[in-house]
Amino acid sequence: MYLPQIIDGMRTTLRHMFNKKKRESVVKAYPDERREVRVDNYRGVHRLNKDPDGRVACVACFMCSTACPAHCIHIEAGESPWPDREKYPVKFDIDELRCIYCGMCEEACPCDAIELTPHYELVGRTRQEMIFDKEKLLRIYDETKDRKPRKNPPVTDYGLTGGQDRSVAQPTSHPKV
Repeated sequence: MYLPQIIDGMRTTLRHMFNKKKRESVVKAYPDERREVRVDNYRGVHRLNKDPDGRVACVACFMCSTACPAHCIHIEAGESPWPDREKYPVKFDIDELRCIYCGMCEEACPCDAIELTPHYELVGRTRQEMIFDKEKLLRIYDETKDRKPRKNPPVTDYGLTGGQDRSVAQPTSHPKV
């Protein structure tokens, strides 16, 4: 019957239970021990970049909000007090709970004003805390401006690296986290 398979399974279980070699625990005590994440390809919390003069780099062109498939970016434009641009965002809000972190806003921005950071600890007690306004997005820029920017490998459709013929191209391999 099934008795030999049950005994074999129990033997394997007991062997792993009483193994002399102590293996590293997979479980992390989160607030104290943080998981290492490859930050070169992770899309996390947004930030609003500043120009070299310390002003918000956004020119309120609405390209990011138009490109956003989740419709989570809301901008109100106003007359710019600076002579080098026509308008600037008076109000710039991103609903981080509605966002799908696809990076379309980052790709659409002509002046690289919006960027996704590798920051993954996104916590809030209320829904209102998760709607990031312009001040909070600029504060995230101040906290993350010294970090390296995120790099994406050139990928075309079907997960193939750019410049390869589909008939001979190999799928891109993603590093294990």
